Amino acid sequence: MIVKKWKDVEASEVKEEGAKNVWIRVLIGEKENAPNFIMRHFTIEPGGNTPYHKHDWEHEVFVLSGKGIVRGENATYSIEAGSFVYVPPNEMHSFENPFDEPLMILCLIPKK
Repeated sequence: MIVKKWKDVEASEVKEEGAKNVWIRVLIGEKENAPNFIMRHFTIEPGGNTPYHKHDWEHEVFVLSGKGIVRGENATYSIEAGSFVYVPPNEMHSFENPFDEPLMILCLIPKK
């Protein structure tokens, strides 16, 4: 068993093309020998966004704090602390923060 605090995991800036002011912490993944899932903590700073992209796996997201927007192929949704989002495989999506405080989300994906 592993027990840690999220702030003790070093944050890295997301350098993917189209990302702006986004930081990631891999809370549970390869280093912890997790066999099935990866748990990631994202901070999207005010004015920041993840790239508008898609991939072959699903995302399960829980909003920890702040407010933001999640943009999909057919709609845009407002999200806030307590919201959760399911992004199916191969759906274009991005998370955006047009607000004045950081948007923090927990994102789980299957291990590839």
